[in-house]
Amino acid sequence: MRSLKPNVTKDEALRTFRAPGPSSLYWRLRTGPLQRIAEAYVPFRLYRVRYAMNKEKVQRIFAMDAVDGSLDLFEFRTAPQEEELVTVQTRNCLAGTLNEQRAQDVLRDKVLRIVFQQGFFKLRAASLKIEALPGEIHLPYWLGFYGASDGLRCRVMDAVRRRLEGAKASAFFEQWLAA
Repeated sequence: MRSLKPNVTKDEALRTFRAPGPSSLYWRLRTGPLQRIAEAYVPFRLYRVRYAMNKEKVQRIFAMDAVDGSLDLFEFRTAPQEEELVTVQTRNCLAGTLNEQRAQDVLRDKVLRIVFQQGFFKLRAASLKIEALPGEIHLPYWLGFYGASDGLRCRVMDAVRRRLEGAKASAFFEQWLAA
């Protein structure tokens, strides 16, 4: 599969999950010690979205997860080029199950939310033109497993944006692991 190159190594992810500080302390107190980490890959579809903001025509490239559309959107200046991608072979890959019509409906709602946050009154019309771009890319995540073997909890790090994700991403991966 084709994946964006991760910006976080295994050692860096491990240091982040073990880092001193309120967030890590909270996880350890709430769920137990860090047991292990693993890399996981989520399929994303690319879309070109066009709309009018004031008198300016805007074009943006978004990537949305192809599993259920619940993860945060990625935005790119241009579609990822081959030199930004790596080929990965792993079993830690989620399946893309979101049909194209549902994906475009979810994407439309998410993009409208983003546009309205930039200024509701600047939007000339709520008409978005969504174009699916060919291909699918996978985005890497680091999963930190906390607790005991009878009740592991998952903490998620986005390996491209170098940030820890919230409860929504944790629930997303925990649901995948439980299936």
